[in-house]
Amino acid sequence: MNDEPTFSSEEVDAVAPPPKARVEREPDYLDGFLSQAPRGVPAGEPGGEIYEAVITALREIYDPEIPVNIYDLGLVYGVDVADGGHVVVTMTLTTPHCPVAESMPGEVELRVGSVPGVGVAEVNLVWDPPWDPQKMSDEAKLELGML
Repeated sequence: MNDEPTFSSEEVDAVAPPPKARVEREPDYLDGFLSQAPRGVPAGEPGGEIYEAVITALREIYDPEIPVNIYDLGLVYGVDVADGGHVVVTMTLTTPHCPVAESMPGEVELRVGSVPGVGVAEVNLVWDPPWDPQKMSDEAKLELGML
């Protein structure tokens, strides 16, 4: 007795395609969500027009001793935009004895005050928490060779 299987073959001109799978499912719950238009972000919130314009203005101010803008350097602790375009920037300096301690807050106030939509710009200079290099953005650390 021979245990080897035997095979037969047949030549054909074409093979009918297999039937397509049919998947029946409930309507997708995300359809309505995904078709909604995005809601507008208030101008004073992160992502809003005034807020982002203030951040752009802050990124144009450079520390005279370190070739990095004050925002990426981590000197800006907060930007609050209230109704009526009242903007309060809370910031610090690298040290209390920084040579620009007297002029930097005035420059920040001037630059932020020139942003369209800003009515009043105010700068709060704080020393607590003190600034340290860990507050810098990754871009600033890369620029200074710290990454």
